[in-house]
Amino acid sequence: MGLLSGKTAIVTGAARGIGKAIALKFASEGADIAFTDLAIDENAHNTEKEIEALGVKVKGYASNAANYADTMAVVDEIVKDFGRVDVLVNNAGITRDASFKRMTEEQWDLVINVNLKSAFNFIKAVQPIMNKQKSGSIINMASVVGVSGNAGQANYSASKAGMIALAKSIAKELGPRDIRANAIAPGFIITEMTAVLSEEVKAEWAKQIPLRRGGTPEDVANVATFLASDLSSYVTGQVIHCCGGMNM
Repeated sequence: MGLLSGKTAIVTGAARGIGKAIALKFASEGADIAFTDLAIDENAHNTEKEIEALGVKVKGYASNAANYADTMAVVDEIVKDFGRVDVLVNNAGITRDASFKRMTEEQWDLVINVNLKSAFNFIKAVQPIMNKQKSGSIINMASVVGVSGNAGQANYSASKAGMIALAKSIAKELGPRDIRANAIAPGFIITEMTAVLSEEVKAEWAKQIPLRRGGTPEDVANVATFLASDLSSYVTGQVIHCCGGMNM
């Protein structure tokens, strides 16, 4: 019996990277997995196969998380296929970095919609289900820059700060129904997004981190598993930094 046996989890933006690591870790702990991405492409099919090999039910869904109608429709489909929703991980996210002086309205709107509005959409869609079950765990993927801010990332930082405040607000509203909401703030995590950086840049990053290394998607997935499981049954409204001590 795994930590998440008998639970069904939705993970958005899970065809690759941190989302995929979370979905795989949840599955290894016994959870059935419904995951979404913009398209169910080769990456998504590979993720499905890897999760299926762990002996749980899995299905990937093509959905634009930033679109309200899309989200309502896909969650209806997930409930028909899986019957329940115990865990929601709002992981879908993008970057469109630029100095504030050069940032366009389009860059601002796109990042806010994909990173923050998507969480609003999915929480709205799963709330009635979790209310009926009188249980649930909602996990918002934030970032250390949502706490500290970052030059050149005003849009991304604002969206991630919003994810933190959203989790705290939902925790206060839905706590009486035994629905928990928390945020994870990853720091420098080695993913496809950061792999393009030069070794010099990565070395400079490492100097700012007390553990002197970047994190892995699996490091973040371990924190998510704790928050999804009953081990954290008295933890809500919190931000857990997974950053090697970069932010304290």
